[in-house]
Amino acid sequence: MCQLLGMNCNTPTDITFSFTGFAQRAGNTDHHSDGWGIAFFEEGGLRHLVDHRPASDSPVADLVRRYPIKSRNVISHIRKATQGQVLLQNCHPFVRELWGKNWVFAHNGDLKDFRPRLHAHFRPVGDTDSEHAFCWIMQELWKSHANTPSVAELSHTLRELAAQIAPHGTFNFLLSNGQALWAHANTHLCYTERAHPFAQAQLQDEDLSIDFAQHTTPQDRVAIVVTAPLTTNEVWTSFQPGELMAFVDGCRVAV
Repeated sequence: MCQLLGMNCNTPTDITFSFTGFAQRAGNTDHHSDGWGIAFFEEGGLRHLVDHRPASDSPVADLVRRYPIKSRNVISHIRKATQGQVLLQNCHPFVRELWGKNWVFAHNGDLKDFRPRLHAHFRPVGDTDSEHAFCWIMQELWKSHANTPSVAELSHTLRELAAQIAPHGTFNFLLSNGQALWAHANTHLCYTERAHPFAQAQLQDEDLSIDFAQHTTPQDRVAIVVTAPLTTNEVWTSFQPGELMAFVDGCRVAV
């Protein structure tokens, strides 16, 4: 299966520390070596990078590790192919436009017999179950709401849609429109919230630590969502099966 990494913040923040450990799982500390990708929301725009090479030795991934791109919402994915060839067009995260905004989606899992009909506006480019599910979610959101609804309304609709997809297999996903980060799990997903007073963190997959107090202000808040804990000395909270969470400004919000 694949692995997911998401970040939601109240101020633009770089993900270099978390991504450095996460990328090691793409061929070094784990076997997710069938491509990778990352998307950064930046001031209404989107920086989207994908590569069919393993993130552990991809020159593009090395750029991400060294270049502190700052964003309030980031989604990254390392792939272990279950459906679809190892091709650039099958690398997550996927991007679509809805209501004049970019939407980014990444999925960990394997869906069986889920190929609902799609209308012309939302069609897959690749041949993965994940992209097909994303296109269907976008289609159903478009049908359910005339324009961008509130985070609470979107969360309600997404929970209903996820419940229709999840019976077809493993359906862990991250989704963002640059305003919020939604995360759903029916197997493995966890999160941590970083806030003042910030402390030191030690990566699990690489011998690297950071003292967040030296790189933050007391007002900063950061939420990290990942398939398996990235650090050895932070508190990580696991999702319950079928649970959908939303994060806004670095905090989990009630939905």
